[in-house]
Amino acid sequence: MTAVSPGMPTTGTGRCFCGAVRYQWFRAPLWACHCHCESCRRTCSAPFTSFFGLADDAWSWTGEEPVVFTSSPGVRRSFCGRCGAPMTFAADRFAGETHFYAATMDAPETYVATAHVYMAEKLPWIHLDDGLPQHQGPLE
Repeated sequence: MTAVSPGMPTTGTGRCFCGAVRYQWFRAPLWACHCHCESCRRTCSAPFTSFFGLADDAWSWTGEEPVVFTSSPGVRRSFCGRCGAPMTFAADRFAGETHFYAATMDAPETYVATAHVYMAEKLPWIHLDDGLPQHQGPLE
C-alpha cells in the first residue's frame, strides 16, 4: 500500500479496551484508509473499519502482547486475550508492515484517512460523502 496520510501524527500510542495490550509508534504511518471488505467487517462486527499501516520497525508493544489468530493462509489478526478487542492485521502480501485499527489509538480524533478500499464489498446501506478516493480493491 502506498498512500501516505500526511495528517496522521508521526508518533503515538494505543491500547485495547481493557488496557492490557498497548503499543507505541515512532515514525509516520505508511498509509491510512477505511476498509469495507467482508473479512474486516466480520472481525470487528462493524460496517467497515479504519486502519493505519506502520513499518514493522516503526512500532513496538508496550503492554501485554496480543493473541494472534491465523484467519486464513498468510493472514494474522491479533486481539487482546483479556477483553477480545481487535488490535492488528498482518499479511504475507504486505510484508514488513502491520495494520493497526484506528479506533485503538489513544487519540483517535487525530486519525486522517486518505481513501476507502474494497468498495466492491461495501454494504449497500453505507452512503459516503467524505470526498475520499474509493478503490474497488486494495490500495495499489
